[in-house]
Amino acid sequence: MKNLFSLKKYFIKYKSKLLWGFVFILFSNAGMVYVPILLKDSINFLQQSVSKEKLIEYSILIVVTSLVAGIFRFLIRQTIIVVSREIEFDLRNDFWNHIQKLPLRFFQNNSTGNIMAHATNDINAVRSFIGPAVMYSIDTGIRILIVVFIMLSIDWSLTLLALLPLPLLSFAVYRIMKLIHEKYTKIQEKFSELTTRAQENYSGIRIIKSYVREENEISRWKELSKDYLNKNMNLVKVQALIMPILVMITGLSIIIVIWLGGMRVINNQISLGEITAFVVYLGILIWPVIAFGWVTNIIQQAEASMKRLNKIFREPYEIVDVSESSFNKNEIEGDIEFRNVSFRYNDNLPFVLKNINLKIPKGSTLAIIGHTGAGKTTLINLIPRLYDVTEGELLIDGYNVKDIPLDILRKSIGLVPQESFLFSDTIANNISYGLREIDFEKVVNVSRIAQLDKDVESFPNKYDTVVGERGITLSGGQKQRTSIARALAINPKILILDDSLSAVDTHTEEEILKNLKNFMKERTSIIISHRISTVKDADNIIVIKDGEIVEQGTHEELVALNGHYADLHYKQLLEKELEEIN
Repeated sequence: MKNLFSLKKYFIKYKSKLLWGFVFILFSNAGMVYVPILLKDSINFLQQSVSKEKLIEYSILIVVTSLVAGIFRFLIRQTIIVVSREIEFDLRNDFWNHIQKLPLRFFQNNSTGNIMAHATNDINAVRSFIGPAVMYSIDTGIRILIVVFIMLSIDWSLTLLALLPLPLLSFAVYRIMKLIHEKYTKIQEKFSELTTRAQENYSGIRIIKSYVREENEISRWKELSKDYLNKNMNLVKVQALIMPILVMITGLSIIIVIWLGGMRVINNQISLGEITAFVVYLGILIWPVIAFGWVTNIIQQAEASMKRLNKIFREPYEIVDVSESSFNKNEIEGDIEFRNVSFRYNDNLPFVLKNINLKIPKGSTLAIIGHTGAGKTTLINLIPRLYDVTEGELLIDGYNVKDIPLDILRKSIGLVPQESFLFSDTIANNISYGLREIDFEKVVNVSRIAQLDKDVESFPNKYDTVVGERGITLSGGQKQRTSIARALAINPKILILDDSLSAVDTHTEEEILKNLKNFMKERTSIIISHRISTVKDADNIIVIKDGEIVEQGTHEELVALNGHYADLHYKQLLEKELEEIN
């Protein structure tokens, strides 16, 4: 239950509605327990004399009392159950807000399917605790107290004998619920695995079809589904024990009441109306006892789910604004400096960047060259604080990047990553994603700069064309150019292109770079590329190898140096000559 205590703040928020729900439970149960009293009085009256008027009176009283109890029962659901939905809404929003603020390393260590399982199954399980479990716990608790008190007032010894089997029921429920908790935890883990597999299949459907792996994926899915089914069936088998045990034990109580109570009626120790009311009260107790087992089951499942959710909620944000900052401007200008910067992803991993010292003046263009895994992407990810430096200092406009509010910092940086990600939306909406509202004129303008406008004009719906999930309806080059247009639309002070022209032909690349040169005047540009043709006009070019800057200078200076850059340059010239010959 310790994990469920974290819901306290939500209960406090809706305490007034919950209090009214508690009041409605009292009135509903008062009406429910009063019906057997009316039944007792009517039977005792009928034993003495038969009166049509009195019979109608008791009938009307029973109907009205039942109706009133029913109305309050409806109001219970309109308060407590509605509150459970409102808390579910708050919890889901809090979960979403928390996820949005978590660092990249969290998403690298957790699969999409697993996170989706938290947002669906786990939150729903917690909602069931907040609503039905809380409602029935209070409801059945109050009903048991009232009914037992009345039963004791009728015949205390018979009441104690009738309730004798209940400790056995508590022990049985405890053992069953312990098994249910263990099995439900395994089911949730398997569900996460299942959703992860489904998400990967949907996203990678083109790869699956290209390699003709449909049958393999179907077979693997059947195995996972079968395992998920077996785990659910194991849970169902345990849950199936609850009802027979509850009915059997409560049945023992009814047998005791009918046998011993009947003997007392024969011996005129209690009236027929009283034993009738006693049996009805025992019947009223059956549901609370059964509900006790059901509620315990819900609580066990909710505890397991809340434990998983709390694990996510305890994940630290890592990348946050400092409490006190000397930065007092509304935007950055774009002067960047790395001072002895080193970085590693975890304390137990080696350094990916080592002692980086680099100045990128405002309005200049820096190009980065290096083999795969050299640390190029890691270097540029430090600028918008997707990660924080491990050692050293990263400065922008002379301020430590940690002192610049994240909102100002990231709004000033247009980052185009290696893998172009587009939302399942229109081209216009994808391009204007970073804007508060769509500016169609700006959309068209940045599309022209990114050499995307001619392609879009050839589409039937032009800028209203829906690109599908991850931009599946566009070519690789079109997706890259859309991503570039999206970055340009926010008028960034710093533009970072992380190998984002790799799927574009050389002619289009030249046109884009020419347009960018005009657009990025007075702005800072950083370009990562494997093509010398892309970077040769940069103001400064650095070559990174094993996380260190091994060469630095202009194109001409690096060629003259006859090192790594020159070697790559000559290889690409040779490849181009061979292509022209062929």
